[in-house]
Amino acid sequence: MKIIPDSTSFVVVLLLLELIGQSLSRPAHNPTFCTLIGSMLPHVEKLISLSEKLHELSDEDLSHLATADHRLDSLLEIQHTAAAFTSIKINESLSQLHNYSESYRFHMEWLKAARENVSLPTQPTEGASRHLQQLTHLLNSSLSQVQDEVVQVPSSSPPSLPLVSSAFDALRFSVEVSEKLRAFSFWTKRWIRFILKHSRCPRR
Repeated sequence: MKIIPDSTSFVVVLLLLELIGQSLSRPAHNPTFCTLIGSMLPHVEKLISLSEKLHELSDEDLSHLATADHRLDSLLEIQHTAAAFTSIKINESLSQLHNYSESYRFHMEWLKAARENVSLPTQPTEGASRHLQQLTHLLNSSLSQVQDEVVQVPSSSPPSLPLVSSAFDALRFSVEVSEKLRAFSFWTKRWIRFILKHSRCPRR
Protein backbone atom coordinates (compact mmCIF):
# COMPACT_ATOMS: atom_id res chain seq x y z
CA MET A 1 0.00 0.00 0.00
CA LYS A 2 1.35 3.40 -1.00
CA ILE A 3 1.60 5.90 1.86
CA ILE A 4 0.84 9.51 0.92
CA PRO A 5 2.67 11.94 3.23
CA ASP A 6 0.64 14.49 5.11
CA SER A 7 0.81 17.76 3.13
CA THR A 8 1.01 19.93 6.27
CA SER A 9 3.98 17.97 7.64
CA PHE A 10 5.68 18.17 4.24
CA VAL A 11 5.36 21.96 4.17
CA VAL A 12 6.68 22.24 7.73
CA VAL A 13 9.73 20.15 6.82
CA LEU A 14 10.43 22.35 3.78
CA LEU A 15 10.19 25.50 5.90
CA LEU A 16 12.56 24.05 8.48
CA LEU A 17 15.06 23.12 5.79
CA GLU A 18 14.89 26.65 4.36
CA LEU A 19 15.47 28.20 7.78
CA ILE A 20 18.42 25.90 8.43
CA GLY A 21 19.91 26.82 5.07
CA GLN A 22 19.54 30.53 5.80
CA SER A 23 21.15 30.17 9.21
CA LEU A 24 24.14 28.40 7.66
CA SER A 25 24.65 30.86 4.83
CA ARG A 26 24.01 34.12 6.71
CA PRO A 27 25.42 35.38 10.02
CA ALA A 28 23.20 35.67 13.07
CA HIS A 29 21.65 39.08 13.70
CA ASN A 30 23.92 41.13 15.98
CA PRO A 31 22.28 44.42 17.06
CA THR A 32 25.56 46.02 18.15
CA PHE A 33 27.29 45.10 14.90
CA CYS A 34 24.30 46.38 12.88
CA THR A 35 24.35 49.70 14.77
CA LEU A 36 28.07 50.16 14.19
CA ILE A 37 27.87 49.37 10.47
CA GLY A 38 24.77 51.53 10.00
CA SER A 39 26.43 54.44 11.84
CA MET A 40 29.05 54.59 9.09
CA LEU A 41 26.53 55.72 6.47
CA PRO A 42 26.24 59.41 7.55
CA HIS A 43 30.03 59.75 7.56
CA VAL A 44 30.29 58.21 4.10
CA GLU A 45 27.56 60.53 2.81
CA LYS A 46 29.51 63.52 4.15
CA LEU A 47 32.69 62.24 2.50
CA ILE A 48 30.87 62.04 -0.84
CA SER A 49 29.73 65.63 -0.41
CA LEU A 50 33.13 66.88 0.79
CA SER A 51 34.97 65.11 -2.03
CA GLU A 52 33.33 67.54 -4.45
CA LYS A 53 34.56 70.52 -2.42
CA LEU A 54 38.22 69.57 -2.02
CA HIS A 55 39.25 71.70 -5.01
CA GLU A 56 36.18 73.92 -5.68
CA LEU A 57 37.13 74.32 -9.32
CA SER A 58 34.72 74.87 -12.18
CA ASP A 59 34.48 72.43 -15.07
CA GLU A 60 36.37 74.92 -17.21
CA ASP A 61 39.20 75.18 -14.67
CA LEU A 62 39.34 71.40 -14.37
CA SER A 63 39.78 71.09 -18.14
CA HIS A 64 43.04 73.07 -17.86
CA LEU A 65 44.50 70.66 -15.32
CA ALA A 66 46.14 67.43 -16.42
CA THR A 67 44.01 65.37 -14.03
CA ALA A 68 44.85 62.18 -15.92
CA ASP A 69 48.47 62.52 -14.78
CA HIS A 70 47.98 60.82 -11.42
CA ARG A 71 51.04 60.98 -9.22
CA LEU A 72 49.78 59.72 -5.86
CA ASP A 73 50.54 56.04 -6.25
CA SER A 74 50.59 55.75 -2.45
CA LEU A 75 46.86 56.49 -2.24
CA LEU A 76 45.08 53.14 -2.10
CA GLU A 77 42.40 52.59 -4.72
CA ILE A 78 39.80 50.02 -3.79
CA GLN A 79 38.84 47.41 -6.37
CA HIS A 80 35.22 48.29 -7.07
CA THR A 81 34.59 45.77 -9.84
CA ALA A 82 31.56 43.49 -9.86
CA ALA A 83 33.79 40.46 -9.32
CA ALA A 84 35.44 42.01 -6.26
CA PHE A 85 32.06 42.94 -4.82
CA THR A 86 30.51 39.49 -5.19
CA SER A 87 33.48 37.91 -3.39
CA ILE A 88 33.11 40.10 -0.28
CA LYS A 89 33.93 38.47 3.06
CA ILE A 90 32.86 40.50 6.07
CA ASN A 91 35.91 39.90 8.24
CA GLU A 92 38.46 40.55 5.50
CA SER A 93 36.51 43.55 4.16
CA LEU A 94 36.40 45.22 7.57
CA SER A 95 40.18 44.96 7.88
CA GLN A 96 40.68 46.19 4.32
CA LEU A 97 38.33 49.15 4.73
CA HIS A 98 40.04 50.07 7.99
CA ASN A 99 43.41 50.30 6.21
CA TYR A 100 41.92 52.20 3.28
CA SER A 101 40.26 54.71 5.60
CA GLU A 102 43.55 55.23 7.43
CA SER A 103 45.32 55.75 4.10
CA TYR A 104 42.82 58.40 3.02
CA ARG A 105 43.02 60.15 6.39
CA PHE A 106 46.82 60.22 6.18
CA HIS A 107 46.68 61.74 2.70
CA MET A 108 43.99 64.20 3.78
CA GLU A 109 46.23 65.51 6.58
CA TRP A 110 49.06 65.85 4.08
CA LEU A 111 46.80 67.70 1.62
CA LYS A 112 45.59 70.01 4.38
CA ALA A 113 49.18 70.95 5.27
CA ALA A 114 50.05 71.39 1.58
CA ARG A 115 47.11 73.73 0.99
CA GLU A 116 47.95 75.73 4.12
CA ASN A 117 51.51 76.23 2.89
CA VAL A 118 50.29 77.82 -0.36
CA SER A 119 47.45 79.79 1.29
CA LEU A 120 44.54 77.72 -0.05
CA PRO A 121 41.37 77.01 2.00
CA THR A 122 41.53 73.89 4.17
CA GLN A 123 37.97 73.55 5.57
CA PRO A 124 36.89 70.67 3.27
CA THR A 125 40.10 68.73 3.96
CA GLU A 126 39.64 69.22 7.71
CA GLY A 127 36.04 68.02 7.48
CA ALA A 128 36.97 64.98 5.39
CA SER A 129 39.74 64.10 7.83
CA ARG A 130 37.31 64.18 10.77
CA HIS A 131 34.79 61.92 9.04
CA LEU A 132 37.54 59.50 7.98
CA GLN A 133 38.69 59.37 11.61
CA GLN A 134 35.15 58.56 12.75
CA LEU A 135 34.84 55.92 10.03
CA THR A 136 38.11 54.33 11.21
CA HIS A 137 36.84 54.32 14.79
CA LEU A 138 33.60 52.59 13.79
CA LEU A 139 35.51 50.04 11.74
CA ASN A 140 37.74 49.32 14.74
CA SER A 141 34.68 48.76 16.92
CA SER A 142 33.09 46.56 14.25
CA LEU A 143 36.25 44.47 14.08
CA SER A 144 36.00 43.83 17.81
CA GLN A 145 32.52 42.36 17.25
CA VAL A 146 33.91 39.68 14.93
CA GLN A 147 37.37 39.45 16.47
CA ASP A 148 37.39 35.66 16.54
CA GLU A 149 36.92 35.57 12.78
CA VAL A 150 39.05 38.48 11.65
CA VAL A 151 42.26 38.09 9.72
CA GLN A 152 43.97 41.42 10.22
CA VAL A 153 45.56 43.02 7.17
CA PRO A 154 48.96 44.36 8.23
CA SER A 155 49.18 48.14 8.14
CA SER A 156 51.80 49.51 5.78
CA SER A 157 54.37 52.13 6.73
CA PRO A 158 53.42 55.76 6.01
CA PRO A 159 54.34 56.54 2.40
CA SER A 160 56.73 59.26 1.33
CA LEU A 161 54.58 61.99 -0.19
CA PRO A 162 55.70 64.67 -2.68
CA LEU A 163 56.50 68.20 -1.66
CA VAL A 164 54.01 70.84 -2.80
CA SER A 165 55.66 74.13 -3.70
CA SER A 166 52.90 75.94 -5.60
CA ALA A 167 49.15 76.50 -5.53
CA PHE A 168 48.95 74.85 -8.97
CA ASP A 169 50.45 71.62 -7.63
CA ALA A 170 48.20 71.76 -4.56
CA LEU A 171 45.16 72.05 -6.80
CA ARG A 172 46.27 69.16 -9.01
CA PHE A 173 46.70 66.94 -5.98
CA SER A 174 43.38 68.14 -4.58
CA VAL A 175 41.63 67.06 -7.77
CA GLU A 176 43.31 63.65 -7.71
CA VAL A 177 42.45 63.03 -4.05
CA SER A 178 38.91 64.25 -4.70
CA GLU A 179 38.37 61.75 -7.53
CA LYS A 180 39.74 58.80 -5.58
CA LEU A 181 37.96 59.70 -2.33
CA ARG A 182 34.66 59.96 -4.20
CA ALA A 183 35.12 56.51 -5.78
CA PHE A 184 36.14 55.03 -2.42
CA SER A 185 33.15 56.59 -0.64
CA PHE A 186 30.61 55.33 -3.19
CA TRP A 187 32.06 51.82 -3.00
CA THR A 188 32.01 51.95 0.82
CA LYS A 189 28.37 53.08 0.81
CA ARG A 190 27.46 50.16 -1.43
CA TRP A 191 29.47 47.78 0.78
CA ILE A 192 27.69 49.01 3.94
CA ARG A 193 24.25 48.42 2.42
CA PHE A 194 25.33 44.95 1.28
CA ILE A 195 26.60 44.03 4.76
CA LEU A 196 23.47 45.38 6.46
CA LYS A 197 21.33 43.18 4.23
CA HIS A 198 23.64 40.18 4.51
CA SER A 199 23.72 40.46 8.32
CA ARG A 200 19.90 40.71 8.50
CA CYS A 201 20.05 44.17 10.04
CA PRO A 202 16.91 46.38 10.18
CA ARG A 203 16.46 48.53 7.08
CA ARG A 204 17.72 52.12 7.26
